Amino acid sequence: MSTFTLGTPLTALGPDAFEHEQVVVCQDPTSGLKAVIAIHSTALGPALGGARFRAYRSDEEAVRDVLKLSRGMSYKNAMAGLDFGGGKAVIVGNPDRDKTEELLLAFGRSVAALGGRYITGSDVGTGVRDMEVVSRVCPWTACLSRELDQDGDTAGFTAHGVLHGMRAAARYRWGTASLRGRTIGVAGVGKVGRVLVDLLFREGAKVVVTDVLDEPVRRIVEEFPETVVVEDTDALVRFGGMDVYAPCALGGALTEAVVPVLTAEVVCGAANNQLAHPDVEQQLADRGVLYLPDYVVNAGGAILGAGEVLGQSLSQSAANVERIFDTTLEVLRRAEAEGILPGTAAERIARQRIDAAAEKRAEERALQPGGRVADRVPPHDDPGDRWARPVTDRSGSREVDA
Repeated sequence: MSTFTLGTPLTALGPDAFEHEQVVVCQDPTSGLKAVIAIHSTALGPALGGARFRAYRSDEEAVRDVLKLSRGMSYKNAMAGLDFGGGKAVIVGNPDRDKTEELLLAFGRSVAALGGRYITGSDVGTGVRDMEVVSRVCPWTACLSRELDQDGDTAGFTAHGVLHGMRAAARYRWGTASLRGRTIGVAGVGKVGRVLVDLLFREGAKVVVTDVLDEPVRRIVEEFPETVVVEDTDALVRFGGMDVYAPCALGGALTEAVVPVLTAEVVCGAANNQLAHPDVEQQLADRGVLYLPDYVVNAGGAILGAGEVLGQSLSQSAANVERIFDTTLEVLRRAEAEGILPGTAAERIARQRIDAAAEKRAEERALQPGGRVADRVPPHDDPGDRWARPVTDRSGSREVDA
């Protein structure tokens, strides 16, 4: 495992990091916990975002990832119409080797120490069983429902959201929302990718897949013998006649090297932070490729987590996921009307909602006696109050201003 130092987040922040409200380094030598929690914004409400368990190559990579992911959660929740801010956690380590009950409990205590500013849940490397352990010491834990998919996580809802995004893109680009007969390449057929493949075959699409692991591909071919398999992502992006490319693994899949060889007309996938850097979207647009901002189309899991926190039924959450179709069309039409990229349009919409909420909170403070109001966590309607107060043991956490 990496060894965190107090200076690690400060050296990794980059030019945009000081827009984050809080960055917390969490360590527990007894359990081996090494984690970072980033709260990007609580303007709309308590920060909501999953806990990723991953073997990072360095402390800096882990911090950069959690900063990008938490920022994306702010925009994702805003675009989905959720009254939650954006946050994320990363746990450094190999989940197959390093994940223990003691480590998860230590992580739960670190989240609980934030007093409801951040609500955690499952993500890459974590699932419902892990969150059940975390919830024993941290009431601010989502993704606990046993009524979720067979993996006990939000993959099914995320995949449905991506499907709605694809159908919206098809309507915009080809004049019909149908995906029948379209060739769609899916990179990464683990949790979300596997469900997405199922949904695409039900839509009548032709599906081409790849994954860095053999086992997920084997399971896909067993279940769907008509699946076309290619050797790797490099072969997939070059696959002739592909209509839609769906990156569903880790971020950074869309690089400058991919742009000139990508055969698809549309990019719409479940992975977070798909653009290796922001300039890639313009390069794709210059080639006529329509890129759908990942945080717009992959919000299904966040919608489900928020619904669980608010006590909504699964049918209510599913109905909210269906709205991703309309939200995607709104982004694409605004981009066309203003002559901007879809990513820019989505960011403007999200920022307008976040900034309006922040201004409202500032006005509320100004109207209180003495010109301020007592700090209140979570803000607004305090959805966190539906839980009991958490354990207040702050061992294992160190806060770093950001």
